[in-house]
Amino acid sequence: MDFNFFMNDVVRQARGEISAAGYEELTTPEEVEAAFTKPGVTLVMVNSVCGCAGGIARPAAAHSVHYDKRPDQLVTVFAGQDKEATQRAREYFEGYPPSSPSFALLKDGKLLTMVERHEIEGHTPMQVIEKLQGYFDQYCEEV
Repeated sequence: MDFNFFMNDVVRQARGEISAAGYEELTTPEEVEAAFTKPGVTLVMVNSVCGCAGGIARPAAAHSVHYDKRPDQLVTVFAGQDKEATQRAREYFEGYPPSSPSFALLKDGKLLTMVERHEIEGHTPMQVIEKLQGYFDQYCEEV
């Protein structure tokens, strides 16, 4: 099997999973800038092809938003794939080193908090969902 074909399939599946969960893909720095500066609360999922993204982070991203309080906007950037968009997104995550997968919660373009890879890897999807929903309780309005 051709490795590039395999990786393209993995990437396509990873993109499809997060898009199906209702997240808008941001593939350029301009799309990141436009999305991150919209008023309201934005949940950013930094996607990747690693196992903890597929087994923990993307399921948590999909299920955490089925909740009484949720962000106004759901967006994603893909680390290692859409490099310029991911770099622009990370410029907003001041004080945090690059981490993928990860989640960031922004309000009106300002970082509120992050869930870094070390808070995802080695945890269950439910633990990550509970962490995200705790932040939704703190920062989001009821739907």
